[in-house]
Amino acid sequence: MNNKINPNIIRQGLFLVFLLFLGIIILKEMYFMLGAFLGAITLYVLMRPAMLKLIINRKWKKWIAALFMMLISVILLIIPFGWLTTYAIKTIRPLIQNPEVINHTFLQINDYLIQNLSLDILSAKNLSNINSSILSFAQKTIEETMSGVGNIMLMYVILYFMLIETTSIEKWLRHNIPFKNQNVQTSISEFRSLVYSNAIGIPLVAVAQGTVGLLGYWIFGVNQFILMGLLTAISSVVPIVGSMLIFLPVMIYELSQGRIWQGVGVGLWGIFLIGSVDNIARLMIQKKLANIHPLITLFGAFIGINMFGFLGIIFGPLLISMFFVLIKIYINEFGVADADEVEKEAKKEQTEANLAAENPAQ
Repeated sequence: MNNKINPNIIRQGLFLVFLLFLGIIILKEMYFMLGAFLGAITLYVLMRPAMLKLIINRKWKKWIAALFMMLISVILLIIPFGWLTTYAIKTIRPLIQNPEVINHTFLQINDYLIQNLSLDILSAKNLSNINSSILSFAQKTIEETMSGVGNIMLMYVILYFMLIETTSIEKWLRHNIPFKNQNVQTSISEFRSLVYSNAIGIPLVAVAQGTVGLLGYWIFGVNQFILMGLLTAISSVVPIVGSMLIFLPVMIYELSQGRIWQGVGVGLWGIFLIGSVDNIARLMIQKKLANIHPLITLFGAFIGINMFGFLGIIFGPLLISMFFVLIKIYINEFGVADADEVEKEAKKEQTEANLAAENPAQ
């Protein structure tokens, strides 16, 4: 018996090991570009339909159309996001440098809860843990956000080449993704749907809640109402409780300061308006876009913020969603056939066996 391994298999194995080794080195050294790369892919998917219309219908040159779409995205996305980021960092950084302000606020809330509701939720140990967690998370978020802002130029460089090579990129993907044609189409269409849901759905819900929240905080005279509105928008990704993480402590704080009608107003505004906007916005968006499970949004947001700063609210859920899509495609591509197919195959084999038994000469 010949047990020798084919030399071609050995060469192929060595080549794959070298290729994997080289790929790991490249990915490790280019990890800082991950945010820029994800941002470019997200904007590419969003801009693709308009880009094709400009090229095909309007007969624009590719480079002009690409620059035009990039300019629109800067005006609609980058400038507002840059302003909000700058404002948030300028407001939060002094609190990080002087954590006693946060500690004093929580102490006032705790005293009010003990005196009026006999609830000692924020004990000294809990306060210490909350403060350290909040400060650590805020510092990490600011650092990653500043790093993400630095990647914006790189993101647009990648995006430019993706836009002018639109047809070539998609043609290459269709021919080189190692799946069946049906799964290739499924992966592309589901990826587009996920990008739309994460890049449009999540921000729209957040903006809706944050805007309504900001208006309420302004009406009832809450200090730093813009920051509170921004935090309300960010908290919208948390399932079930969502914006209550912000407006409920604000309500209690206002009550603890003796501003009774302001506190009651914030509470009622949060329950009936901010909460209603959340439900209505999600219902409307889910009819148009893919329905992303709330836990994917939650865990994805935590992972994404830790990796990319504020932009991680979009990129984190997108990464997790894509992970599950790839699992689904893998099962379709390499998994066991479904019960109907197994049953059909079994019946076919039984029929062939019966025929063979009836005709042994054949």
